Amino acid sequence: MSCTAKPNEATRRVMVGDVPLGGGAPVVVQSMLNAPADDVAANLAQIEALAAVGCEIVRMAIPRHACLDAFEAVCAQSPLPVVADIHFSADIAVEAARRGAAKLRINPGNIGGLAKTQAVLDAAGEAGIPIRIGVNAGSLDAELAARDDLTLAQKLARSAADYVRYCEGRGFSDLVVSAKAHDVMATVATYRQLTRELPHVPLHIGVTEAGTTFQGVIKSACGLGILLEEGIGDTLRISLTDDPVQEVRACWTLLAALDLRRRSPELISCPTCGRCQVDLIGLARQVEERIANLDKPLKVAVMGCVVNGPGEAADADIGVACGAGSGVVFSHGNVVRKVEENDIVDALMEEIGRL
Repeated sequence: MSCTAKPNEATRRVMVGDVPLGGGAPVVVQSMLNAPADDVAANLAQIEALAAVGCEIVRMAIPRHACLDAFEAVCAQSPLPVVADIHFSADIAVEAARRGAAKLRINPGNIGGLAKTQAVLDAAGEAGIPIRIGVNAGSLDAELAARDDLTLAQKLARSAADYVRYCEGRGFSDLVVSAKAHDVMATVATYRQLTRELPHVPLHIGVTEAGTTFQGVIKSACGLGILLEEGIGDTLRISLTDDPVQEVRACWTLLAALDLRRRSPELISCPTCGRCQVDLIGLARQVEERIANLDKPLKVAVMGCVVNGPGEAADADIGVACGAGSGVVFSHGNVVRKVEENDIVDALMEEIGRL
């Protein structure tokens, strides 16, 4: 590995089902199911919806032993690798490994101590699956949380690093680490420290409890954008109090904005001004809805000014610049056709279909 390699090019490769994570693999997009944990059909329907927008790994909580049968059924039928999310019960983690989990997620702060961790390591080893050590600010080990000589970032990194060293000391190294807080800069500081202390371990990055869509996307984009630009992070989840589908769309939008991965169209639209003579906000929203599920990494422009639009969005694969009651469809700055205002969206979609 060259001395100029990014941190996420130097981490160990982990396989989550058939999805490569770490070791220079593309940053993996994931989300978490929020359907009832005992409802197989509801969870599978949600997985299908997430897969359709580009989710690559899903995580499912198993809050009770009684939910293990449903978890097993979901794993058996899911088109995506399913991670078992376990809190408070090493026994459930052990059983989830036997029931088809593609990865286990456990929390050092509440799994029950190192003695119970060993059984989880054994089960994961027998199943041939990795473990994510998931540390959260709200569930740190009580002794560590009480220390006032350490910052929150230092506590989170210390908890994760100590646990990794314990697991590796026991012969288990198929590990991924996350250490999340709702504070953006504390999260950034934590992951920077983990990159220094555990350069070989793949990192799952995220800002936890980030809030509803508007606030959550902004906080996540700030924190995760900083980290990803520095080459920190092998997989991400943008946690939102919303439909998990919105989490996946936000992940892809962030990765595309950083020019790391592209999957869906990017909408370019001007902020409107007094020159605008159409309902540009309405048009842009219609186009956004129509292109949301397209699996084409295109740049699509919706501009309010017929004079400047093609120039301002000259790098767009396809776009429309609007005038009084009409618009011109253009591609890479060149006019393709002129259409009436009522036909703008349909004409634009028709041209997209030809690309």
